[in-house]
Amino acid sequence: MPIVELLRRIPWHVFGCAVALLVIGLTGIARADQLNDGPDLFSKQITWAIAALPALALALFIPYRTWKPVGHLLFFASLPLLIIVLFMEKRGGARCWIQLGFFDLQPSEIVKLTFILALAQYLMYRDNLVRFTGLLAPFVLTLVPLGLILLEPDLGSALLFIPVLFAMLFAAGARWRHLVCVALLGLMISPFFWVKMSAEQKSRITALFSQVDRGPNPGGDRWHQHQSKVVIALGGLQGSEFLGAKIDDPDAYRLFAAQTDFVFCLIGERWGFIGASLSLLLYLVFFALGLQIAARTDEPFGRLIAVGIVTLWGTQTIINTGMTVGLLPVIGITLPLMSYGGSSLLMTAISLGLLLNVGARPGYEVAGEPFQFE
Repeated sequence: MPIVELLRRIPWHVFGCAVALLVIGLTGIARADQLNDGPDLFSKQITWAIAALPALALALFIPYRTWKPVGHLLFFASLPLLIIVLFMEKRGGARCWIQLGFFDLQPSEIVKLTFILALAQYLMYRDNLVRFTGLLAPFVLTLVPLGLILLEPDLGSALLFIPVLFAMLFAAGARWRHLVCVALLGLMISPFFWVKMSAEQKSRITALFSQVDRGPNPGGDRWHQHQSKVVIALGGLQGSEFLGAKIDDPDAYRLFAAQTDFVFCLIGERWGFIGASLSLLLYLVFFALGLQIAARTDEPFGRLIAVGIVTLWGTQTIINTGMTVGLLPVIGITLPLMSYGGSSLLMTAISLGLLLNVGARPGYEVAGEPFQFE
């Protein structure tokens, strides 16, 4: 496709939403730097954003069908990184990063995308998905990275694979009743996973049901959830950017992982309820446009990629914002495009490039209709 024609067909409104979310996230990171008097992560995030642009462009201009024959190879090549990371030094109670000196690599971010590529490649034209036994291979494919990531332990990243799997299976033609049966089986074996979870992971889940909204901070694992709600509440309706800080006590604004897991709290504090609500609305529009790309794509590999990427981002957003307002457990998960992080931003940029790539090339390259079975 000529470059001029490609540029014309790129869904720029999707790119615009992504840039707007990135800018809003930067304001939250800057506010966190100011309140916590820590390292200048705002400047580093800008550096990562600039570095991510070539990766986005590469993922956009190389036709996405190029990745079709090698999707499974990229996935299996990325799995050893999840084993290597288990031998790294613990940070924050988990082994999630491979220290490279100038850069800390988070393998789970890479595996999320390669998993989507491998699953999309496998599910193309799989008419055996109409049978319950046809779901076995996709679930085995999912359990491998999920189990390795749980060993780190990183419960947040591990949980993302399940909704992505279900969404892509449904888009590929799996039947509702089979997916419901699998979900019920998962609930039946959930006590086994509960037994295998670490004490810290269990504590974060049980803390959800013992929240205290008034009085002093309860401490322990309930501290994070209590403090995140306090910081959001300090923003009020319009935020400190327009009305100034409500109180002078620095401890009231103290928040662990403020630039990463809890950046949404700082957005709410700086821009208030109005700014936080507009951010959520922008996410909603962003995901709706992404699903629109999937709906308009006739080529099955591209459609499945789009569904997987949007489901991944949507699940992250629901879990992250849910845990900051006390609706979900604090399990350590970043907010797409807004949270600080080099690996996260780089892989999000590549995913965005692939989504735009699919949107610019929606044609179906082989005769016949996809996702129709007897």
